[in-house]
Amino acid sequence: MTAMPKEAGGKMNLEVKTRYGRVRGYTAHGVRQWRGIPYAKPPVGPLRFQPPAPPDAWDGVRDATSFGPASLQPEDQAIANIVGRAKLPESEDCLYLNIWAPADEGPHPVMVWIHGGAYVSGSGSVNWYDGTSFAQQGVVLVTINYRLGALGFLYLGDLFGPQYHTSSNLGLQDQVAALRWVHDNIAAFGGDPNQVTIFGESAGAGSVATLLATPSARGLFHRAILQSGSGALGVHTPESATAVTQRFLAELGVEPGDAQALLAVPGPRFVEAAAALRNLALPFGPVVDGTFLPKHPLAALDEGVADGIPVILGVTRDEYRLFLAGDDRWFQADEASLRQQLRRMDERLQDSVIDFYLRHTPGENAGERLIPLVTYRVFVQPMLATADKLVRRGNPVWMYRFDWASPVLDGRLGACHAMEIPFVFNNLDQTGVDRFTGDSADRYPIAQAMHRAWAAFAKSGDPNGDGTPSWPTYDLETRTLLAFGINTHTETDPYGPERAEWNAASPPAPSIT
Repeated sequence: MTAMPKEAGGKMNLEVKTRYGRVRGYTAHGVRQWRGIPYAKPPVGPLRFQPPAPPDAWDGVRDATSFGPASLQPEDQAIANIVGRAKLPESEDCLYLNIWAPADEGPHPVMVWIHGGAYVSGSGSVNWYDGTSFAQQGVVLVTINYRLGALGFLYLGDLFGPQYHTSSNLGLQDQVAALRWVHDNIAAFGGDPNQVTIFGESAGAGSVATLLATPSARGLFHRAILQSGSGALGVHTPESATAVTQRFLAELGVEPGDAQALLAVPGPRFVEAAAALRNLALPFGPVVDGTFLPKHPLAALDEGVADGIPVILGVTRDEYRLFLAGDDRWFQADEASLRQQLRRMDERLQDSVIDFYLRHTPGENAGERLIPLVTYRVFVQPMLATADKLVRRGNPVWMYRFDWASPVLDGRLGACHAMEIPFVFNNLDQTGVDRFTGDSADRYPIAQAMHRAWAAFAKSGDPNGDGTPSWPTYDLETRTLLAFGINTHTETDPYGPERAEWNAASPPAPSIT
């Protein structure tokens, strides 16, 4: 029998019957927990690069006190490098989920967390995502693993024949399979399958936006939260995805169409080969394949695919600082060099936009003053586009900005990408969090406010509730957001000046073909 987790300290006899067999969890901190439950067959052998299939049934009682392995992934990730996060067990056999539930049998609203990591890294078992506090708030929290990198997002449809026409977006298909498992089984764990909120950060938020536009996901969730991601994050056309695949196959030494050779490649080799694509921005991600994802998510939103679904979405104030905090060259570079770097990121960037940030943004050097430019282009602009499309369709929308700035790395992190995650989960005391956020006491009221608002949204479709900040809906007239920080407050159209400057420069909108 698998050893009890050290923090459990509870009973081992929490048995629940799923459609596929019985599972045994445990209790800790007044919360019932189950770990490592399979929601699909292992995608190995002939099932590699195939859509997820329902798991095989089992006899007896399956131990569910240990997390399942994460998908195969690279080691050098920005947050892990800062907090010293231990590398998790990994395998191609990775389609598992975890559940935290209140002590009583409910029914309770359900939240399903989709982790981020640029579609190439991450896991639902990271301690920042521990669902204990959500369960104590009366919410069933589910975290999932899904296929990452080439194994989850390599587009084979145009190169490997009919057998692989359904092989695109496998990581997203895994997410839908997990949601279907939740729909069919979560009532046995005290959850309400008719009250499911999906939420995610970064690529997880991009996944949420994609699921809003995915026909096979309809009816499997009822509310959505997008943290630092949008309907434009990493989306590929079949042509751009095929170009990535051709380059990747060349690195593997596999000829297009040679399925036997592709299946014979050892799993870790897919991670190693992906290193050759590092100069590409998000080489793996959703593909508008015409079947699983018929249209670009932003175009689908225009047509009302997500009508009626309440949505929270937002960003951190200093998103891009996470990716530049350790780059001394950026902070030491002169304006001319930075202009060149920015144009390599976006060759159509106008001088007038760069000049706007150099004039109006505070900072000790040009690098400091230009970080908000990249934050706006990569995160804020597509977030605003997503919000505007939802509002025009009549969806209830709440927008936030996370302002609390970390003192870590001499303040270089600020309110950077992913900083809000341990606040949302109320997990500031989890191991490693203080190496990212610092350890000041002023973090706790912010975490409690965000956590209560997210739980209230899961319960009612409205983040306003007992003990939560007053949070007005977002509209196209006032464009009001709630800024979470030491002095949480509302702001009216805070991105107005930037939006006007970008619009005046007429930068091309992200493709929605």
